[in-house]
Amino acid sequence: MAPKIGVLLAGCGVMDGSEIHEATLTLYFLDKHGAEIVCMAPDKDQADVVDHAKGKPAAEKRNVLAEAARIARGNIRDVKSVTAAELDGIIIPGGFGAAKNLSTFAKDGTDCTVDADVSRLLNDLRAASKPIGALCIAPAVLARLFGKAGVKLTIGTDPGTAAALEKMGARHRNAAADEIVVDEAMKVVTTPCYMTARRISEVGEGAEKVVRKVLELVATPDKP
Repeated sequence: MAPKIGVLLAGCGVMDGSEIHEATLTLYFLDKHGAEIVCMAPDKDQADVVDHAKGKPAAEKRNVLAEAARIARGNIRDVKSVTAAELDGIIIPGGFGAAKNLSTFAKDGTDCTVDADVSRLLNDLRAASKPIGALCIAPAVLARLFGKAGVKLTIGTDPGTAAALEKMGARHRNAAADEIVVDEAMKVVTTPCYMTARRISEVGEGAEKVVRKVLELVATPDKP
């Protein structure tokens, strides 16, 4: 039976949602390596809306789930309806939506909170020892949730962001765009993607390594 892997989206677009290259490459490599995909997102208004052509705020409202459905081609669920029991693992693409809609890291930094439904699902997956992957800035969500447990992760090489994650308790490791950092004990896999990447091909290398490692961890039973 194919492993069932969730893909947690945060909207559509790097400045206010999920980074589209990272999300699409994650979906591509999950399919390429034989996983069944379950796309999901919170059903709520975005924290803000950005005109990506101008790089400026837009005076409008958009729904996170409705925008994320663009990436998922409509095949998407409200994260509230998803349980850890039905998944074998999950991957969170980056984009500022992870720091705006899945959490408040973009606004509140180390005092941030995580969306209640996202928190419930990720904590349940962690409690069940199921692997969690995160790309780009999305590891900030994991630092907030699992920092007290000393989760090991990366957002690349940015010293300010790394320091913020470490202040929340995470153990940051510098990494290039085509590298991953693995916390074997907590089954957390992260890669910098566009935090350091300059080309989509570099993002693809890191994303595929995350996918392969998450699937490897799914297939590896816990040691007694």
